[in-house]
Amino acid sequence: MRRKRSVRALLTTLATAAASVGLVVGQGAAAHAATPLPTHVFAPYFEAYNGDSPAALAQQSGVKYLTMAFVQAEARGSCTPFWNGDTGQPISSSVYGADFTTMRSRGGDVIPSFGGYAADNGGTEIADSCTDVNAIAAAYEKVVTTYDVSRLDMDIEDNSLTNTAGINRRNQAIKKVQDWAAANGRSVQFSYTLPTTTSGLSSDGLAVLRSANTYGARIDVVNLMTFDYYDNASHNMADDTRTATTGLHDQLASLNPGKSPAQLWAMVGVIEMPGIDDFGAAETFTTADAASVYDWATSKGIGTLSFWALQRDNGGCPGTGGSDSCSGIAQDQWYFSHTFEPFTSGSGPVSSDFSLSAAPGSASVDPGGSATATLNTSVTAGAPGTVTLKATGAPAGVTTSLSPGSVTAGGSSKLTLNASSSAAPGTYPITLTGTAGQVTHTTTFTLTVSGPGGGTGALVNGGFETGAAAPWSCESGASVVTTPVHGGTHALKTSPTSAQSGECTQTLSLSPNTHYTLSGWVQGNYAYLGVRDGATGSAWTSGSGWSKLSVPFTTGASGTVTVYLHGWYGQGTVYGDDFSVN
Repeated sequence: MRRKRSVRALLTTLATAAASVGLVVGQGAAAHAATPLPTHVFAPYFEAYNGDSPAALAQQSGVKYLTMAFVQAEARGSCTPFWNGDTGQPISSSVYGADFTTMRSRGGDVIPSFGGYAADNGGTEIADSCTDVNAIAAAYEKVVTTYDVSRLDMDIEDNSLTNTAGINRRNQAIKKVQDWAAANGRSVQFSYTLPTTTSGLSSDGLAVLRSANTYGARIDVVNLMTFDYYDNASHNMADDTRTATTGLHDQLASLNPGKSPAQLWAMVGVIEMPGIDDFGAAETFTTADAASVYDWATSKGIGTLSFWALQRDNGGCPGTGGSDSCSGIAQDQWYFSHTFEPFTSGSGPVSSDFSLSAAPGSASVDPGGSATATLNTSVTAGAPGTVTLKATGAPAGVTTSLSPGSVTAGGSSKLTLNASSSAAPGTYPITLTGTAGQVTHTTTFTLTVSGPGGGTGALVNGGFETGAAAPWSCESGASVVTTPVHGGTHALKTSPTSAQSGECTQTLSLSPNTHYTLSGWVQGNYAYLGVRDGATGSAWTSGSGWSKLSVPFTTGASGTVTVYLHGWYGQGTVYGDDFSVN
């Protein structure tokens, strides 16, 4: 939002001088998935920089859901997120954790918002500040896992709207988090908050969404800041909300041609500023406007309704524009909150939901060959609905088809993959997506196109770029991580304990009586790479950096072998990456 110029700028300046703290992400990622937000949710912004308790103000106002403003880096160039860029407010359960738990006990939740005017203006919006896409994704994951939230908001305005590199990094990081969430059984939504004209997004705002499409980042909601038009015109703010969001609906239709009008309206969010906004009296959102917008938003079925900010919802400063602490108009305390609160519907878990899985989860084909799998759906909540299926991410020379293309939840579809004679050898993640109304789930199928000397069972997912370990089978505690990595963006982490070596294995069907070499990069104490069950060989090393191990072996009469990575009992974590069999 734009209403952070003086206070937020001061916080940013103070935080710049503070020391950075380390970032630990992903811990407990798969422990449980956060409760999804209601289908239609009212979530006003909460100014997190003024010392108020979000749980206390939520209770006083009757609001259940809050959008928390803002998360940003402490200084330009940093990749570490803090509340308000203040190193005294780290992303930690000790900061707001108790408030959020209390709000959930009352049936509510929060949406952390990254960015805001001061961060976008000062270069501390994290995707503008940080040039490492993996680190940006890690910052998002840290907020998700620390507070167990199901949506993150990106407030992008001012300089961030023209920072093309930052826009692209942000959307690449969103995609990485969505892949991570899918691999860990989570559903994480992303929303963009963008300035608007009275007829829809400007070209800058559209460029943000086009970049998301380019990088495969799914944007669930686009929130329009239906205030601060700064066009020196008089405004009927309720009418302008209708025209701005109707324009957005049409823009979203061009970006998402497969969605129905109802699905497009569900992607629309509205953010008002009660009373007199930053521009002045010509842009005044009245109590009558609030009732009008509520009725219109309900009739259209938009996804999110909000305003800036909860602390303004009082009439304590008549005639004052753009205050952080009052609306500037005559109103009852919490009038706007009480007017918008009934908008929240479908509270708690979504009324209908489903799961998606592929069996098997991987296959290998020779150029010119084909493979099949079954894409299964099952009902996890509510009544079974129609699930539309698609497969994306196939490399050049590989075609995919699903028959049928849609099923009733609980049904199955046949996945067929055909590799042409010119298909390049390699391992490729194929994203399988199921959509039922506003609910979307994905799973990954790993396809290996065999190369010369390979055999139909060549090693699959050796770089772990699918974001998951499959088809590797691991002892408990293993996971796929984004740091440290040797190549690409993911690596395997094993967790030896006093009772287990943390072993991960994969069984291969290779050519019989043939000489091969297993190779890979490892890191950690007593990192073992080897082969058994049809051949014998191993190598090990210890070290804090990446080391390459090579294990020559010869297959027996069956050609079947098991390759493995493990550490040693009680000797600490071992990492592995970029494995291959040649």
